[in-house]
Amino acid sequence: MILLQPTYFSPIVQYVAISKSENICFEVEDNFQKQTYRNRCYIYTANGTHLLNVPIQHNKGIKQRTKDVKIDYKDDWNKLHLKTLITAYSSSPFFEFYIDELLPIFNKKHIFLLDLNLLSHQVIMDALQLEITTTKTNEFIKETPLNDFRKLAISKGEPTYNLERYIQVFEQNHGFISNLSILDLIFMEGPNALNYLESQNFNL
Repeated sequence: MILLQPTYFSPIVQYVAISKSENICFEVEDNFQKQTYRNRCYIYTANGTHLLNVPIQHNKGIKQRTKDVKIDYKDDWNKLHLKTLITAYSSSPFFEFYIDELLPIFNKKHIFLLDLNLLSHQVIMDALQLEITTTKTNEFIKETPLNDFRKLAISKGEPTYNLERYIQVFEQNHGFISNLSILDLIFMEGPNALNYLESQNFNL
């Protein structure tokens, strides 16, 4: 079993860990932290790496548990994210193959960030044709004998992962960009995405 943070269209390394596991446990009882992949992901656009950020409702001075964080819709971020994905990946080999499954994520206004992240995870698991038992924590796990991969949710100052190159839409402009959102891999590799994930041999 591995312990993970529920993140928004997680970086590829998180699915490398998932592809090699038999059970997933999501940490939902911890306090929400800024500058993590909980509410952001990075994709590849014509201008290079591009941030997609899900705005949340902040309670000033009050810590919020991950499971209690609510999404802020005053700027229609969901419509912007979908438009950006279409612009960036409409010419990718497998965009049309997966976009219909992604539409419900952006067309429904989820109240809680956790629900959005768990749905995005399930859609990706379906796309990868992966069936892995998934549970959620009932209390915050400070130390664990499990394979603790919660660190993979930290976006600030993360290490460089030596992911193997695959062809990317705008690679001729900016070169290969490693460890983007899992969406980048799926749109480019399609059914071969799982083989790619399972073949990565570096230590997490």
